[in-house]
This record gives sequence, C-alpha cells and structure tokens, in this order.
Amino acid sequence: MAILITGATRGLGRALREHYLTQGREVLGTARGTLPEGPGWLPLDVTDPASFPALAEKLDCVPVDLLVCNAGIYRDKGMKLATEYPAALWAETFAVNVTGVFLAVQALLPNLQMAKAPRVAVITSAMGSSARAPGHSYIYRASKAAATNLARNLATDLEPIGIAVGAYHPGWVQTEMGGNGADLTPAESAAGLAARFDELTLATTGAVLAHDGSPVAF
Repeated sequence: MAILITGATRGLGRALREHYLTQGREVLGTARGTLPEGPGWLPLDVTDPASFPALAEKLDCVPVDLLVCNAGIYRDKGMKLATEYPAALWAETFAVNVTGVFLAVQALLPNLQMAKAPRVAVITSAMGSSARAPGHSYIYRASKAAATNLARNLATDLEPIGIAVGAYHPGWVQTEMGGNGADLTPAESAAGLAARFDELTLATTGAVLAHDGSPVAF
C-alpha cells in the first residue's frame, strides 16, 4: 500500500516524502511539469482538471493507504487591500488550495477504498482560522479556511465507507512559503505531521490539528 503526496518536489511535501522514504515506506509524489529523476514520481497539475483522471489511470488498482493533499500556494503576502488582490489570483489560489484537494480525493476514491485503513490528510493552515482573523493575506486565508471546511465535510461523507479525513496545520515552517525566520525546519514539521497522520482513524476523523497534536480553532 502506498502513500501519495501531492506537490512533493519542494518544501513540506519534499520533507514528508523524505521522511517516509527513510522509514522504508512506498511513497508516490506528484510533480508539475518535468518529473524529478528516480522512481515514484507521477505527473499532476492541480490547476488542470484533466490531470486528475490521468493520475487515476496511472494508479489503476494501486491501493492508497494515505493521500496527503499538500500542494498549495501563497502569493498574496504583503499585498495592499486598496490596490492589489487581483481576481485572477483568487481563482488560481482556490484552484490549487481547494479545488485541487477535492479533485484529488474524488479521483483517488477507488484507490483509497482498496486500502485496509485509508486516510486523507489535508494540509491546511491556522492562517485560515476565523477565530483568529488578524487581517491581511485575504486570498490565502480564505482558501485555507475553505480547505479546512472541505476536509471536515469530506470526513462526514467518507466515514461510512471507511475513509478517515483530517486537516493539519504544519506550523510556521522554514520553506519558500514560510521564510527563513520560521520556527520549524521542514524535517521537524514533517515528523510531527507524520505522527498525526498515524493517529488518524475513523474514531478521530474530522480532526483539525497542528503538527504537534494541539487542536486548531477554525
């Protein structure tokens, strides 16, 4: 049974892939454009709906024990409310951070159902918390709020067919998205997240947790 991570070529996705490879797990990673060298890579452009049926075709009859919906973008950092936040960026961000999550789950439902204890982990962010709402970064925050809501609703609908779903905040991570001044290395965040994924069962489906296991108010 395989672990599949979307957006696995850099940042947190890369760290998660490396974490599981060091454990000797079978890991599949998706990449947009030219695939990295080595085994286990699959093409996927999460902004292209036609890319998902093609992925499912390549994975025909392959059980997926864990689907990690990691692919995401954050391109409105520091934008000015009065003059920026273009409509096209709203559409692109939601296509990646929200629609891409749904289409990945939808396309790989047969593969998940082949596994004994299938799980879906949606990488979201505490920046999408409506309880905090400190302002700014409106597009990214709204997309992550939507992704968390999506994960919670998927948890409800997929529980009867034995698939557990959780939403996870990786912490402030030293990636291109998080910046060099962030609190956690990608490896530290990946290790914490992997532990949370291991804990995910039908009894805990719908959980919204940080990498360290603390609950995230949304």
